[in-house]
Amino acid sequence: MTTKQKMIEIIKAENPTLQIGDDDSGYTQLSAAEYEATIVQWAEARLAKEAVAIEAETRATAKAALLTQLGITAEQAKLLLS
Repeated sequence: MTTKQKMIEIIKAENPTLQIGDDDSGYTQLSAAEYEATIVQWAEARLAKEAVAIEAETRATAKAALLTQLGITAEQAKLLLS
């Protein structure tokens, strides 16, 4: 899993500047404090998403290992539980 600091570095490399607004009213660069806060929020969101993916992968691996240990397939396990 990526560290928060590494994720911040990745996002900053992808987004050296940030601006808000739209084509109609124009765009404004974020202040340094707003930029840093936004980058931290994005990093935390990416890390949370990464953690969910890792958890799902861990569960799937554990399930596969258990089915192998029991000597049954996923379909057979479903039949047993229905």
